[in-house]
Amino acid sequence: MSRSGLASRLYRGEAGLRIIPRRKLWFSISGGLVLLAILSFVIQGFILGIEFKGGNEFQVPTRVGTMQHAEDAVHAALVGETTPDGPAEVVSGQQVGSDTYLFRTSPLDQTQATEVRNALASELNISVDDISDSRVSAAWGAQVTQRALIGLVIFLVLVTGYLVLRFELRMAIAAVVGLGLDLVLTAGIYSAVRFEVTPSTIVGFLTILGFALYDTVVVFDKIQENTRGITGGSTQTYAEASNLALNQTLMRSINTSVVALLPVGGLLFIGAGLLGAGTLKDLGLVLFVGMGAAFFSSIFLATPLLVMLKEREPRIRTHTQRVLARRAGGGRDTSATRRPARQPGQARPVVEQQAEAPGEEEAPVPATDSTALAAAAPKVGARPSGKRSGGARGGRPGGGGNRPGGKRR
Repeated sequence: MSRSGLASRLYRGEAGLRIIPRRKLWFSISGGLVLLAILSFVIQGFILGIEFKGGNEFQVPTRVGTMQHAEDAVHAALVGETTPDGPAEVVSGQQVGSDTYLFRTSPLDQTQATEVRNALASELNISVDDISDSRVSAAWGAQVTQRALIGLVIFLVLVTGYLVLRFELRMAIAAVVGLGLDLVLTAGIYSAVRFEVTPSTIVGFLTILGFALYDTVVVFDKIQENTRGITGGSTQTYAEASNLALNQTLMRSINTSVVALLPVGGLLFIGAGLLGAGTLKDLGLVLFVGMGAAFFSSIFLATPLLVMLKEREPRIRTHTQRVLARRAGGGRDTSATRRPARQPGQARPVVEQQAEAPGEEEAPVPATDSTALAAAAPKVGARPSGKRSGGARGGRPGGGGNRPGGKRR
């Protein structure tokens, strides 16, 4: 692999992809996807399983023929049966395993269920004992939904608290917004493809929450490392340091997503598609879409949103202006916060400090101790120490204590 190739540069964290500078594009894409998901909610809606709205299940052996033939027989058996919501109908049908067709119908009472079972056996020319039926109450689905919502709220509260303590409030907001996009996109796909919402779907939604936040926390940890004490310098802005962190962790995010999506894809496409395990497709779809959306939201929404929120802080905004002004001045600090030049003959200040926001790590500025200067100054009346220069006593050159040829006085 060439060291200059994109893959090689991604592994070294040197790809230099401009993700943060193009954040308006990512925000537009995210907004468009959310709009499409909302339109799907309004137009398509959701197909709720009988666990959430109640109904009956009829299991028919596959030896009766094709699934379409068995479904037509169920439709014929339901003719004349009515429910409080209207005529009884087939809600969904799927193959479970290799020897059973599963059909779900509108809610029927015990008498109606027995009549449908007998009519179905007559239509398919099989014994009544070969057909099994069961009734599911909507109260059970409502209880599952209520507990799932309570679990979601508790999860968000705990995660937000952890992110605030581990990072800061703005990072917590950006992470939760990215998580919200992940859930909305997953629900939108579920609505668009007309998959039935079952308890497995709810379990899948709760599962992708942790995966979505894992990738975001990894990126934010690198951003925190790159931006620690950044306002003390004037060479890099907060947005540039965050973009560098994204490039440094991008390959890790890709590897994590691929490794997670491979088994889930096998569960969805092989287990549900090829092997006919219909009960797996609900869980497989929500996990597959949710994990893919989690990669997008953590890289292209949560981090750019974090940068936008941070640039609203006065100290980050001031630091960005200082960096840009320094670059515009050819590398010299031309901002208003630079230290004024000391005039010739002007005494050095006792303590030189640069105004900075609390909590930032600054390089120590050497200070001149006034007491040390006072101690070093000669006292009045003190004799000078050290060797005297070669000057003569009384100011005559060459003078000394004993002059050659001179008389001693």
